[in-house]
Amino acid sequence: MSKNTILKVVGASKRFGGVQALSDVGITIEQGQVVGLIGPNGAGKTTFFNVITGLYVPDSGTFELGGQAYKPEAVHLVAKAGIARTFQNIRLFPEMTAAENVMVGRHVRTHSGLLGAILRTPAFKAEEKAIDARARELLDYVGIGKYADFRARTLSYGDQRRLEIARALATDPKLIALDEPAAGMNATEKVVLRELIDRIRKDGRTILLIEHDVKLVMGLCDRVTVLDYGKPIAEGTPAEVQRNPKVIEAYLGAQTH
Repeated sequence: MSKNTILKVVGASKRFGGVQALSDVGITIEQGQVVGLIGPNGAGKTTFFNVITGLYVPDSGTFELGGQAYKPEAVHLVAKAGIARTFQNIRLFPEMTAAENVMVGRHVRTHSGLLGAILRTPAFKAEEKAIDARARELLDYVGIGKYADFRARTLSYGDQRRLEIARALATDPKLIALDEPAAGMNATEKVVLRELIDRIRKDGRTILLIEHDVKLVMGLCDRVTVLDYGKPIAEGTPAEVQRNPKVIEAYLGAQTH
């Protein structure tokens, strides 16, 4: 494995009852890349994404993050290992402010512990102040800093998506996994999203992107992996994938003609 490899998955499989959702699926993501995971409905991409991020426990496979083995057995354990994710269906705390939502993400990296929180020790107070400041920096970074003290439910749909990304960034992840971040967005919001993802990549972050918007994927990603019926059928640059006959048949179809 290259010293610049962030994520390496080999032989991931997952069965639900009589359905083999994943069969021997792998992926390799290098530092600073945006890698897309695409496929038709039912291809297994969401299952693979959920296996990588700990939402589903795989039946088999080896998983390495930054050269270290990790076990995708629970989302909070994977987050501590260094993978932060967003969800296709937005999962914010609607009655908390935008800043508070980001602070929740940052608490994965805190040190004061429960006793410090109960006693409100000087170290706890200092850490909370630093977390609040960092949350506001990240809200500025994703372009919604002016809404830091607004309740999350009052933000527009596109801004809620960006808030989720800010919360993911707050964990200082090795890998950011974005689950259909453009879902439900209008054309203008997609442009803003693309600029944000590109900025995150240029700042040295590594991103795994699952997305139905093929144009967005092909315009953003360095590499693309394509699944069909729970198996990988193609992997390569966007140009290589678009020319692949198996991909054309299984997924792209008339869009390439």
